[in-house]
Amino acid sequence: MNNERWVGVGQSADPDSATAGASARAAALAGRDDARLLIVFASPTHDLPAMLRGIAPGAVPLVGCSTAGEITPAGPTEHGVVVLALGGPGFAVCTRAARGASERLRAAGAEVARCAETVEPRPYQALLLLSDGQVSDQQAIVRGAYDIVGSTVPLVGGCAGSDSPEHPTSQFHGEEVLQDAVVAVALGSDAPLGIGVQHGWRRIGEPVLVTRSEGRRVHEIDDRPALDVYLERLDAPAAARQDPVAFAQFAAHHPLGLGRRSGEDHMRFVSSADFQDRSLYCAANVPPGGIAFFMEGDAASVLGAADTASANALDGLGGAPALGLLAFDCIARRHFLGEEGVVDEVARIGAAGGAPVAGFYTYGEIARTRGISGFHNQTLVVMALA
Repeated sequence: MNNERWVGVGQSADPDSATAGASARAAALAGRDDARLLIVFASPTHDLPAMLRGIAPGAVPLVGCSTAGEITPAGPTEHGVVVLALGGPGFAVCTRAARGASERLRAAGAEVARCAETVEPRPYQALLLLSDGQVSDQQAIVRGAYDIVGSTVPLVGGCAGSDSPEHPTSQFHGEEVLQDAVVAVALGSDAPLGIGVQHGWRRIGEPVLVTRSEGRRVHEIDDRPALDVYLERLDAPAAARQDPVAFAQFAAHHPLGLGRRSGEDHMRFVSSADFQDRSLYCAANVPPGGIAFFMEGDAASVLGAADTASANALDGLGGAPALGLLAFDCIARRHFLGEEGVVDEVARIGAAGGAPVAGFYTYGEIARTRGISGFHNQTLVVMALA
């Protein structure tokens, strides 16, 4: 608690959507009447319009999205609602939504980022982005936002999830439930905001060149069929070379890392393979002509990434205590770690900050603190608020 700023988190597992929304809001506000923003993450199994009516934001700005699982102070959940409230005069916010995003991704990113031009000035700023998780080129949204705010305002957020990859995702703005949209919050604070980004995967062998790709599908690596190179370089077991289920299980441990000039790798989750045309299918776009690495990891390295991401976010506060933490964690990491692992992961995030944590399991993560690239897979992003 701070005299000028406060952060509250509430959650509910009530099966009635309106009741769940009302209960989570009440717990987050805890009787306080000066909320500046409500951030809502909710399972798509809820009646989402009813859930928002239960929250009844009124004049308080609200943003949020559907999830592939929720992150709460009590740990990871499913079929729930979590509300994070920011309050007090030490915070300033401005929100915006862009509809029909899939036909104009970069323009949609720029459109919502313009809220940063009208937010009340504060010494510390960030732009929170929540996008439709079914959109193919999330990096275009990041570029559009960067076009407006430039390098001085960090970008953070995630791609909305669902209860199945085939089902649509939803974004919330006020009391509206949207699809094919991007929502944003320009957040200003009188105290620091810290961002940590870590994936826990490590490179295997020498780099390769993506010689032919279209969107999410990688056709050729080093001028050879991408699947053949992937299987050979990773010495995949026999089952993964011919069975789609076995391949998916193997690929969950071996993402593709896109090399960046900074030396950091941006992960691309390899979700499946076409055994006929020998291509790989990733969870996000892989541009042709780029350097890539095959990656591997284990539970220890992936959990260690949670420690590092949390520590880096807290370091950004310059010694000030954290009031709250926002976590954007890839659903592929949840599947990789299993239920015991993700319980441990959320506990580590909360313990590191000594503050309530709220977030969700995403279809992709957004974090840009330097450069213009900022879209990730199989990565954990943590934002700390002082």
